[in-house]
Amino acid sequence: MRRSLALVSAAVTSMVALAFLIPLALMVKEIARDRALNDAERQAGSLAPALAITTDRTALQRAVASTQAGAAGRMAVHLPPRAGGTVGTSRARLADLATATERGRSFSAPAAGGYVLLQPVALDQDRTAIVEVYLPRQDLARGVQAAWITLTVVAGVLVAGSVVVADRLGARVVGSARTLARAATALGGGDLRTRIDPQGPPELRDAGHAFNTMADRVEQLLAAERELIADLSHRLRTPLTAMRLNAAALGPEPAAEQTRLAVARLEEEVDQIIRSARKPMETARCDAAEVLRDRMAFWSALAEDQERDCDLIGADGPVAVPVPRAELSAVLDSLLGNVFRHTPEGTAFAVTLHAGAGLVGILVADAGPGIADPEAALRRGASGGGSTGLGLDIARRMAEAVGGDVRIDRSALGGAQVQIWLPTTPKRPRRRRRP
Repeated sequence: MRRSLALVSAAVTSMVALAFLIPLALMVKEIARDRALNDAERQAGSLAPALAITTDRTALQRAVASTQAGAAGRMAVHLPPRAGGTVGTSRARLADLATATERGRSFSAPAAGGYVLLQPVALDQDRTAIVEVYLPRQDLARGVQAAWITLTVVAGVLVAGSVVVADRLGARVVGSARTLARAATALGGGDLRTRIDPQGPPELRDAGHAFNTMADRVEQLLAAERELIADLSHRLRTPLTAMRLNAAALGPEPAAEQTRLAVARLEEEVDQIIRSARKPMETARCDAAEVLRDRMAFWSALAEDQERDCDLIGADGPVAVPVPRAELSAVLDSLLGNVFRHTPEGTAFAVTLHAGAGLVGILVADAGPGIADPEAALRRGASGGGSTGLGLDIARRMAEAVGGDVRIDRSALGGAQVQIWLPTTPKRPRRRRRP
């Protein structure tokens, strides 16, 4: 925008400057020519008193030499034929001299290297003398080049000044627009405290006020949503307490122990949801490797009962991802639960963690029947068979919320492989394409 405004300003100012500069340049040239001719006429007229008194060549030579043009050898006096001929150096053509005598008034005519001014002077007995003043071309254009340079410099200064003013005005507009864009990006990234001081033109100030109003409203809506989640989570405590008491009375059987573990895990998740809902809105992060180790430890007990081989690969060191721990745990539980739900007992599965430059991948693979149409499963978030189910839709929502994505392909174990790719820093959520 700044460049466009500067170019427009330069073009408009240049056109205006040229509209004035060209006529002024021509006017300066004419003024210089008129000034030179007037000076020549003045010097030629200074010889009229001498010619009225005498036509003596010696006296006329002294009179010619007393003038500036005569001293420079650029003046001559043409006397009548019987009065002594020409005094001084002449450059005029005979035809021009005859024309001046016939007209009886001064006029200029071209000559070698310039012009000559021929001014008739009436003598006695109807005789006429012609005073000739030679004007070189440089005298006719004296001061014109300096005037043109001055006009050009003034025009250039005007154009440059207009460009600077346009750039400053554009910088003010662009600065306000960039401030608004940065605030919108920060708000989209989860910083709900972002506000701006509206500046710039009235339209951008109105946009800034609208942005602040929108940010306030979004913060209020998210706060209300967090309170609602917290309230719903609190309401779950009563049935969870009853389930925990009932599970405690089931006895020492393995199934009863698994039920008690599941109830305890559910209570932990509810507490985590309440804590997350009460926290100020900010970009949550967790250690993906720690979450994978925790969830695999939970599902390994059931895998052992069903004689399933399970492996966890690449989760040795910490790997940070920009998603809450509870959300990542829920996604893994959904995907692993689908493996147990949609594959026969004894089917092996593996979870792999890849940490690359700016990208983290979580791969859940199994040795089951796979997915016949992965693209359709990605579009609807569920499948008619295989090992995706609702967990795929949950995983996709989590990944897209931070700018990642979910893919499905064939695993090395022979079944399906769900790939969750997350950026190490949250990005703008990707827009889902409609089928």
